[in-house]
Amino acid sequence: MLQPGSHAPDFTLPDTDMELFKLSRLRGQAVALYFYPKDDTPGCTIQAIEFSDLDEEFAKCNATIVGISRDDCMSHADFRDKHGLSITLLSDMDGRVCEKYGVWQEKEKDGVKKMGIVRSTFVIDREGILRHLHYGVSPKGHATEILNLIKEL
Repeated sequence: MLQPGSHAPDFTLPDTDMELFKLSRLRGQAVALYFYPKDDTPGCTIQAIEFSDLDEEFAKCNATIVGISRDDCMSHADFRDKHGLSITLLSDMDGRVCEKYGVWQEKEKDGVKKMGIVRSTFVIDREGILRHLHYGVSPKGHATEILNLIKEL
């Protein structure tokens, strides 16, 4: 399991425009890396809109917001366009990055157990070190909480 103070696992994933995004290219910036279950669902939409609404505030802190789910790039593009999202969305269709960050877990809903992404956020400092790890977060108000943590870096 990842721990605060350890290096954030690097990865390369495609974004909404099918361009490859590499986490280590963001060295020198803080990163709010968040994992969410599914595009265009109520909680995920709230979270993505709140992060997008604060995008300029994150930029003032020299920070980038990156969202990851297992949806494909086309789904991400539709999600971005439908809600006017300004944040980077990445596709982890095979789940390798979800596994690296420990967010692919067994979940139970209505007595049925299945694997899925546990909504989680990681604050990474300018040197690529994990500073804050939040698993099982509630989407409402979470973006503001993460912005405040980044301001403290």
